[in-house]
Amino acid sequence: MTGRSPINGAAITAARRASMLKTAFGPVISAALDDTSVIEIMVNPDGALWIERHETGRVREDKTLNRQDIERIIRLVASHVGFDCNKENPVVSAELPGTGERFEGVLPPVALSPAFAIRKPAGRVISLDDYIEAGIITGAQALLLKSAVKTRDNILIAGGTSSGKTTLANALLAEVAKAEERVVILEDTRELRCEAPDLVALRTSPGVRLEQLVKSTMRLRPDRIIVGEVRGSEALDLLKAWNTGHPGGIATVHANSAATALSRIEQLIGERTTRIPYQLIADAIDLIVFISKTNDGRRVEEILRVTGLDAHDCYQLEPASAGELSLVTEGANL
Repeated sequence: MTGRSPINGAAITAARRASMLKTAFGPVISAALDDTSVIEIMVNPDGALWIERHETGRVREDKTLNRQDIERIIRLVASHVGFDCNKENPVVSAELPGTGERFEGVLPPVALSPAFAIRKPAGRVISLDDYIEAGIITGAQALLLKSAVKTRDNILIAGGTSSGKTTLANALLAEVAKAEERVVILEDTRELRCEAPDLVALRTSPGVRLEQLVKSTMRLRPDRIIVGEVRGSEALDLLKAWNTGHPGGIATVHANSAATALSRIEQLIGERTTRIPYQLIADAIDLIVFISKTNDGRRVEEILRVTGLDAHDCYQLEPASAGELSLVTEGANL
């Protein structure tokens, strides 16, 4: 008696789903997924298709999608991850089969009509030197960040949506990879890239939250703990880890300025406890890098150093001073 093995059968089913999804996307979205200049693909409830590229920003395409096609795409992605998408479960967060792009889809009643967005991971790692050439960061700032990685400062990258936090984190990870250290990366979807030879990359699953991964990481003997985005009470576990023998970490957080990044961390910790550990936050975070997206492109607006707390439990923050930057520059020229 012959037949397919369960493993081969699953592989064929996954390939079939991927093929069906590519057909459902159509030629315009499929081409955008293959285009390395594309950052994000968005389809709104009115069927409008918007594509954001590195060079041109976000542009509305001539192509529009009807409600049925949008819903079919969302349901195909949900099927791929074994999610039952319906009125009771109208939000789909997943990765596209085979390629791993981050997909977020919504159905009524949370939206008037189906809509989705696809966030593409970086096609290549943009180095800090590339940032200097593009005018996103100054030479002195780049040297400061390189020095901070070498001296194992804990770095929190703050910014708004699509400000370039993950891309900047990848640039810093390129510096981390130069050290002979064991790196553990935690994230919800695979967006961070690191070429460190001793690397463990973990991600959440429907049954495993980021908070659990942070706790588990402590048993994996990391030298550095990297978190793609801090968005929940795992902030408390991460800061404890950074502050107890695991310096040199990097994480990103949504915030509107470098200073408010610490308020955001407080809010996230507040999901677990009403007693905010101000001293722990001040001790664990060394640098805050704020990157923003402007009409002229992305730019690192400021780098603040956390120096401690004052008598009223207010954070003492100092800009990366001209003196500090000049010392870093002089050290690089020695």
